[in-house]
Amino acid sequence: MRSSRRTLSLVALAAAGMLGLGACSSGADTASSESSNGTAGSGFPVTVEHVFGETEIDAAPERVATIQWANQDVALALGVVPVGMPAQTYGDDDGDGILPWTYEKLEELGGTDDLPVLFDEASALDFEAVADTAPDVILGGYGGFTEEDFETLSQIAPTVAYPDAPWGSTWREMAELDGAALGMADEADALIADVEQQIADAIAAEPALEGKTAMMGYFTPGDFSSIGYYSTDDARNKYLADFGFETPESLATLSEENEEFFGTVSAENADTFDDVDIMVVYGDETTLPGLQADPLLSQIPAVANGSVVVLDNNSPLAASVSPTVLSIPWALDEFVGKFADAAENAE
Repeated sequence: MRSSRRTLSLVALAAAGMLGLGACSSGADTASSESSNGTAGSGFPVTVEHVFGETEIDAAPERVATIQWANQDVALALGVVPVGMPAQTYGDDDGDGILPWTYEKLEELGGTDDLPVLFDEASALDFEAVADTAPDVILGGYGGFTEEDFETLSQIAPTVAYPDAPWGSTWREMAELDGAALGMADEADALIADVEQQIADAIAAEPALEGKTAMMGYFTPGDFSSIGYYSTDDARNKYLADFGFETPESLATLSEENEEFFGTVSAENADTFDDVDIMVVYGDETTLPGLQADPLLSQIPAVANGSVVVLDNNSPLAASVSPTVLSIPWALDEFVGKFADAAENAE
């Protein structure tokens, strides 16, 4: 039942080394009446700057395709149902290739009667499938595709890429870039402001979050020989700042030394993370007990204090830590509760 998916109040997502080194906002009401009918805004042509240069969209797109992680959520939040979007495998709790917050918005817009085409991006972008949807624009404001991929996509339709580092776009940047490509920059700004207010309201009652350091990391299942981390360029660690968390100096230093958006530290050097108050990782009910029983990892203060937020691996909640304008409101209360519990343990 779809209603059961609401009980939880990326490639770029996965965790634990092999899982994704790649993974209904009220703000949707800010979209214009024109966009609620499934079309983009006005004011064309528009030019959108991104990591690979500029893309000009001459006219309001009527057929919108999205690629990679989460760009479909921006279009949907602005009232536009894509003709095609990626099938999401990580966090897909019912096997339909659509995450719950995305499905809820599709349902609200009447997009579940004739679902968008789902692109299989398990191993690579499916250029042929994207082309088959005959898009007028391709949204990729969050992603990690190469310049060569961009050139191929641009032969299909004007394509918007991410602003800087692969997989590094914040949810705000994704909304801004994709919204601009739809001619709905103002609506996207209003949507961002609405989501920001929801976050502010949710954390206002949790002062323990303020001033704590936090980082997003991972452990390979069954292997505690190293500590995985996502860099400060990764959207997940950027998202933690929205909850009032500070970046640990250890993570900042590691990120400066590593051009990738992820890396590992040997468990023998677990004291590297002595300045981490809260650690957020993917795992299951055995993860924290296993860490606390490990003679090396148990020395990390966040582990010793039980200030580890374990996100049930391959769950929608774990997927939502790579945030979008739709996933944030969907998971906000649960995240704030988990973070507040961890912050109290850290005191």
